[in-house]
Amino acid sequence: MSVASRRLTSGETTAVLTAAAQASLRAPSVFNTQPWTWHTAGDTLELCVDRSRHLGTVDADGRLLLISCGIALHHARTALAAAGFAVTVERFPGPDQPDLLARIHLGAEIPADPQAQRMAAAIHRRRTDRRAFGDRVVSEQMLTRLRRFVEFEGAYLHVVPADQIPMLAVTTERAARAEHEDPAYQAELDRWTSRPIWRSDGVPPASMVQPDARRVPVRDFTPDGATAGLTAGPGDDKGAAYVIVFGTDDQPLDLLRGGEAVSALLLLATAEGLATAPLSEAVEVTWPRHLLRGMLSDLGVPFLAVRLGYPVSSPLLPAVPRRDAADVITIASP
Repeated sequence: MSVASRRLTSGETTAVLTAAAQASLRAPSVFNTQPWTWHTAGDTLELCVDRSRHLGTVDADGRLLLISCGIALHHARTALAAAGFAVTVERFPGPDQPDLLARIHLGAEIPADPQAQRMAAAIHRRRTDRRAFGDRVVSEQMLTRLRRFVEFEGAYLHVVPADQIPMLAVTTERAARAEHEDPAYQAELDRWTSRPIWRSDGVPPASMVQPDARRVPVRDFTPDGATAGLTAGPGDDKGAAYVIVFGTDDQPLDLLRGGEAVSALLLLATAEGLATAPLSEAVEVTWPRHLLRGMLSDLGVPFLAVRLGYPVSSPLLPAVPRRDAADVITIASP
């Protein structure tokens, strides 16, 4: 015979929801813009897009904006499941509130999900690792597990076969070249790589990697000659796997769910000892994105490519700056 769970006080409910929102602050986002805010009221937690952090050149149509917010949403959901709470999620609950992306309703206490606990523990360990990975191959079994988690979140995973990796490399390189030739891109890159420390966002030099020959190019955050804090290291990405998270459409709901799928991929990979590095250049420019879609045999719309592998560089990656919780989370008065 089951025993009814204890009813939380309003203060306890707020604390649980606030902790989930705080966990989401570790979510990766394009240029580390962290373009979201949270609002707690009663037993609900609302996710809103912060359009002041939209990259108008890199992400002109706002695709990566919504994907980034979807990653934050999944981080919060994972934290709640790991803490032992059932939730229901309404995505785009208000047609007259386009910036309200999701509303999480806190449900009853339930047994904590062991897999969610593993993934929640990975939230604070996960880093975007732009260094080269080693020779150890990512197994088919691991890629199958990752695919299942991505599909559970409503998206799909394409594992790039060996004969498509040169196309991915060319597509990424051409997109990067087109962006670097655009003065508006250069200005936006400079803005988000030259942030004052007190801003707690952007890409600091300590997490940048010096340019080097790679199987698939990694974004050069230092085109003006600035000094990156990391070298590519001794690896050559020989054992790396490249995957593309994609969906059947690119409407706002598809992009938000795509971000949730990306989060599931990154957290599970981290929990399993893999290093990860999103590769977004090829989806930032329209015509390379079409080339990427061709790699999917036109079966879907690419959301994001990700490099997976086993690290060989020993230095721990530095934590990138994160916005203060007080600037992101609003708690309604009881």
